Amino acid sequence: MNVSIIAIGDELLIGQVTDTNSGDIARHISPYGWRVNDVQVVGDNADEILRAIDRAFESSDIVLTTGGLGPTKDDITKGTLCQYFGGELHHDPAVLENVKEVVAKRGLKLNDLTAAQAIVPTSCRVIQNRVGTAPLMWFERDGRVLVSMPGVPFETRTMFREEVMPMLLGKFASDVAIGHRTVIVTDWSESQLAMHLSDWEDALPPYLHLAYLPKPGLIRLRLDGQHRDAAFIESELTKYHDQLLALVGDTLISDGDKTMAEVLLDHLRRLRLTVATAESCTGGNIAHLITSIPGSSESFMGSVVAYSNSVKERVLSVDGTTLAGHGAVSIPVVEQMARGAIDRIGTDCAIATSGIAGPGGAVAGKPVGTVCIAVTTPAGTVSDTFHFPGSRDRVIDRASTVALILAIKQLRKL
Repeated sequence: MNVSIIAIGDELLIGQVTDTNSGDIARHISPYGWRVNDVQVVGDNADEILRAIDRAFESSDIVLTTGGLGPTKDDITKGTLCQYFGGELHHDPAVLENVKEVVAKRGLKLNDLTAAQAIVPTSCRVIQNRVGTAPLMWFERDGRVLVSMPGVPFETRTMFREEVMPMLLGKFASDVAIGHRTVIVTDWSESQLAMHLSDWEDALPPYLHLAYLPKPGLIRLRLDGQHRDAAFIESELTKYHDQLLALVGDTLISDGDKTMAEVLLDHLRRLRLTVATAESCTGGNIAHLITSIPGSSESFMGSVVAYSNSVKERVLSVDGTTLAGHGAVSIPVVEQMARGAIDRIGTDCAIATSGIAGPGGAVAGKPVGTVCIAVTTPAGTVSDTFHFPGSRDRVIDRASTVALILAIKQLRKL
C-alpha cells in the first residue's frame, strides 16, 4: 500500500522547524508492507495545499497530512480541506468537550482561540485527540482516504500509532501476510557486510528481501517476508534468520530491533549488575539514552558530567598529575573517571568519555573528533581512542553509541 505525506507549515519551509513526523510515519508503516511513496512540504497557503493533495492522490490511495491545525490565523488546513472535500465548517460539541478535558489536565484555562479547535468540517469523521487540542480528521472520496493530523510530533506519533493506523489497516485490509526479523551488527562497513552476505542474499527466495539500514557504528539488517500463507512465511523467516545469525557470528550486537541502551540494560538485568556514567564530551548524553528507557532505574544508578578538570579531580578522584601529564583527553584519565564513578556512585560498572567535540579545542595530536572511552565491569577495564568526523552533534552521538557498544561487548564476556 502506497502512502503519500504532506507536511504543512511555513515554519518547515524556512527551516525553523524540522519535519520529523514523516520519518516516524514511514518507520511505523514499513512492518506492514506499506511504503511512503512521496513526501511534500508546503506552506500555509490554500492553493499550495490543494495542489499537493491532487498530486498525492495521483499515486496513493492514502494521504496523510501533518500540521496547520492550530488555533491561529495562519493555520488554514481545516478550511482548505473543507473546500476540497465539500461540506461546511461547524461547531462540534464532542470535540469541545475533548478540548476542555485536555486543557484541564494541563492545568490551563480554556480561551476562545483554543475553544475554536472544536470547529471542524461536516465532511470529515473526527478522531478525538487525547493528547492535544487539535482534532484529527478523516476524509474519504472514491475509496481513497486523507487523514489530517497535528504537526506536534508527540501528538502525531501517539495518535497515528494508537488510532489512525489501526483504522487504516481496517479500511485497507490485505490477505498477504507480512513478517520481519531484525538483527543489528557492528564492526562492519556496509560494503564489507554486503560482500560477506552476497552469495546468501542472492539465494534468497523471491518472497524474502534483506534491507541494510546503516547508522554510525551499527548496521541494522531487516529480513522482510510476504506471502499469502502466514504460517509458511513465519517458518521461512525463522529458517533464514537463523542462517543470517550464523553468518554474522560474533559481530551480532542485538537479535531484535532495539536501541543500544536497551541492549545494555538487557545485559545488566541478566547479570544483576548496575552501571553509572562519567561523561565529559558527551555531556550526559549516554545517561540520557539509558534513562529514556522505561525501567532503567533497576540498573542505572547515576551520572557525573565532569566537564571541567576540577570536577574530574574533586568528584571522580582523577589524579592531578595524570591530567597534567596526559591531558583530559587520554586513556589514563577516562580509566580513572570510570573507576571514580564506580567508587563515588557505588555501581558494578561504569562508562567514561572525554574528548574534543569541536568545533574548537583541538591540540597537537588530538584533532577535533578525538574521543577516549573507557568501560569498567567485573570483567576488567577496556579503553580505546576513537576519531569521529563531522559536526559537534555528530561526534557526541557517535561517541555515545560506541561507548554503549563497548560496554555491551564487555558485559557479554560475563
